[in-house]
Amino acid sequence: MPNSSLAAWLYPYTNAYMDLPVRSLSIVERVRIAIDVATALDYLHYHGSTPIVHCDIKPSNILLDDSMSAHVGDFGLARFLVPSNMLPSQSLTSTGEIKGSIGYIPPEYGMGGPPSLEGDVYSYGILLLEMFTGVSPTNERLRDGVSIHKHVEMAFPHQVMDIIDRNLFSADVETNMHASENVCDCLVSIIQCGLWCSKESPKERITIQDAVKLLNLVLKKLLTHNR
Repeated sequence: MPNSSLAAWLYPYTNAYMDLPVRSLSIVERVRIAIDVATALDYLHYHGSTPIVHCDIKPSNILLDDSMSAHVGDFGLARFLVPSNMLPSQSLTSTGEIKGSIGYIPPEYGMGGPPSLEGDVYSYGILLLEMFTGVSPTNERLRDGVSIHKHVEMAFPHQVMDIIDRNLFSADVETNMHASENVCDCLVSIIQCGLWCSKESPKERITIQDAVKLLNLVLKKLLTHNR
């Protein structure tokens, strides 16, 4: 893809992306990318003849085209959710291996649970929190068993602005968006969406369809503010 991956934009100074001339992503760009990824997952989960679980949502698997639209790539771990009574003895939803990347794997997969729509939602929630805090779920700052979900949850809602990625504001400095109460409200809504998606219990997570609706409302609010 012409604009590499989301990882290159979130972490431009890591060795893997040193040769890429990357600037900081603005809040509107990040919300658009988040919506693109959620929409792709919505399609995989609900709009085919058989639901597909991606199993490896993370920044390096989110590819950006020349217009900065996001595309979900790398389906090497993807699974069809075929009803168990239709599967042969060697099930596609076998629980013999962990599906995903460290930091993005839902807790239930680590305990032998099968791939699920809720598992993708969890990974997406972690991605969303990472996009707006600038903190990777494997960051050294997260110690003593504190996950990125817990790290963000402890700041929510009153200290949310203290954990937001500072680069986000430098990208929007020309419009002075960082001083806007409206933008702060939007960031709180985005973080809340990420927390809802990455709940420890699969039953407590919202669906990816809910995430699409919430983030589209945030985007509409941001664009209305910028007119």
